[in-house]
Amino acid sequence: MTIRSLVFVICALMVTSSFAQKKKKKEDEHRLMETATQPVAEQPKPAPIVKDTLPKVSVLTQHFARKYATALQWNDYEVAKDALYDLIIENPGNDSLIFDLAVYYYQNQKAASAILVSNELLARNPKNIGALEIAGGGYETLGVLDKSLQSYESLFLLTNNIGTLYKMAFLQYRLKRYKESGASADIILSHKDVETLKASYTASDKTQKDYPIKVAVVNLKGMIALDQGDKLGAKKLFEQVLAMAPDFALAKENLAKTKETAVKPK
Repeated sequence: MTIRSLVFVICALMVTSSFAQKKKKKEDEHRLMETATQPVAEQPKPAPIVKDTLPKVSVLTQHFARKYATALQWNDYEVAKDALYDLIIENPGNDSLIFDLAVYYYQNQKAASAILVSNELLARNPKNIGALEIAGGGYETLGVLDKSLQSYESLFLLTNNIGTLYKMAFLQYRLKRYKESGASADIILSHKDVETLKASYTASDKTQKDYPIKVAVVNLKGMIALDQGDKLGAKKLFEQVLAMAPDFALAKENLAKTKETAVKPK
């Protein structure tokens, strides 16, 4: 190839390259114009980050919870109690777990332990209704009647429950606080639900039977009168009880006491 021919080829390539560059530039400008006239798609907003507000449960807590549930399923209450202790140690601030332990002890006639566990809850919250009820029942089982009455009095102030006042009335009687017991009985008898509430007693045939709570409370008033030496007043009250419930064995026994005469010593 001569020098002239080589120059021609180089010039041709330069022209072609220049033309191609101009064409590409025009195409790019055209695409840019098209892009500018098209609506810009709205970018999706990122999803809000949801923070986990639930407390993290440790692996040990999960294990002991499964142990507790399985033991209950298989009626192995000793193992369930052990699992409860494990759960409490892992979660010492969980009052619900401690209350479940108090219930376990109370239901299994371990009154002293039930009281101690309940007192732990009451130290944290003196208005814990469940703990007050278990403590009251536990103290009564152990015969510590004054402590039992204190627990039920606190419970009644919080709940105004007529069943709690019923327990108080009989505890007051057993403590020979007759005036207080009579006042509690009168409040119960004036309550709107006195005709519908029930109390369980042993009937004449030695079976357990539910009687209207009014029957038990009127009988209580008769017992108070009898203990204070008012046999005539007591007799009227026991007769009133038997008019409402002829098979109420306790009223029959009490009525017989009003007819007893003191035996003079020789």
